[in-house]
Amino acid sequence: MTTSTLGTVLVTGGASGLGAAVARAVVAEGGRPLVLDRRAPEQGVLDVPEGDVGLVDLSDARAAEAAVRELVKRAGGTLDAVVTCAGTDACGRFDDVDGEDWDRVVRVNLIGTAAVVRAALPALLERHGRVVTVASTLGLRVLSDATAYCASKFGVIGFSRALAAETQGRLGVTTLVPGGMQTAFFDGRPEQYRPGADAKLNRPEDVAATVVFALRQPAGCEVRELVVTPSVEGSWP
Repeated sequence: MTTSTLGTVLVTGGASGLGAAVARAVVAEGGRPLVLDRRAPEQGVLDVPEGDVGLVDLSDARAAEAAVRELVKRAGGTLDAVVTCAGTDACGRFDDVDGEDWDRVVRVNLIGTAAVVRAALPALLERHGRVVTVASTLGLRVLSDATAYCASKFGVIGFSRALAAETQGRLGVTTLVPGGMQTAFFDGRPEQYRPGADAKLNRPEDVAATVVFALRQPAGCEVRELVVTPSVEGSWP
């Protein structure tokens, strides 16, 4: 990891929400974001060169790996960090959610996260880089009607802890555990699965600042897990 800037940081889900906020924070810190998403960022949300954007559906793990390798290649083979912000959900009772929709949540949130890290790992290890995986408070506790999301985010935490144990001394691994945020993540849901009008949600820019904090740790010092919630939000503990 470079010391003067964050260097080159690959951000999944970088076209919107937390991912876009992280990518903007990387730019503000003098770094170069590489954005991986299903669609390109809208103008004004995030302005990055076209060559630094890769379009892929993370539910296809092999395509995700290929897209990561291509982005890193375009960046000259240099990669300092990966932040896995992409995520999806399928709310509803377990026996009511379509099987393909349920599987897709796990494929995107968990298997897609692992695929991105797998493809980026050789370049990261060359730079003694860092990975920030994005879990959720629902990776540590459960709610009804959220079996797919909870399963995937519990999995992200387990994957991240095991990855940290496996790569200790060679790769920095942080698991971000955020509570609710003011993003489009809840759009399109039935009313019962949306935050209420009085819900206290964090701004994605504020959560992105905690990602920068994790990436900025000096060599040999790591923030292993970082729980970030609104101060009066009820999803933790």
